[in-house]
Amino acid sequence: MNVNVRQRGDVTVLDLKGKITIGSGDVALRNAVQEVMNGGAMKVLINMHDVSTIDSSGIGELVSAYTTATNRGAKLRLFNLPAKVTDILTITQLITVFDVYDNEDEAVRSFQ
Repeated sequence: MNVNVRQRGDVTVLDLKGKITIGSGDVALRNAVQEVMNGGAMKVLINMHDVSTIDSSGIGELVSAYTTATNRGAKLRLFNLPAKVTDILTITQLITVFDVYDNEDEAVRSFQ
C-alpha cells in the first residue's frame, strides 16, 4: 500500500492506495499515522478512495489510529469510503465510531 501525506491548511490528509491487509498495508497505515501524530498533526483525514481491499488487520489498524488520535487530543476522520469498506464498517458497527464523510471538502469543513 502507498500512503501520500499532504497538508490542506491545518488538516493533514493521508491518501491511501492499495490493500490494507495483514503483512502489507496494515504496517504502512500504522507508520503513517504515527509519523503525522508525532509531527504534531491534530486534524487528520484518511482518504480511502483508492483502497481496494481491507481485512480484519486493516480494520484493527483503523481502530488503533482512531484510538491514538483520541488519546492525543487529535481528531481523525475518514472520507471517500469504497462500498466494500463501508459494508465492512457497517457490519462491524464501527461506522458509528468513525466520523465518515463523502468527500474531502465536506471532511475538511467538519473540523471548523
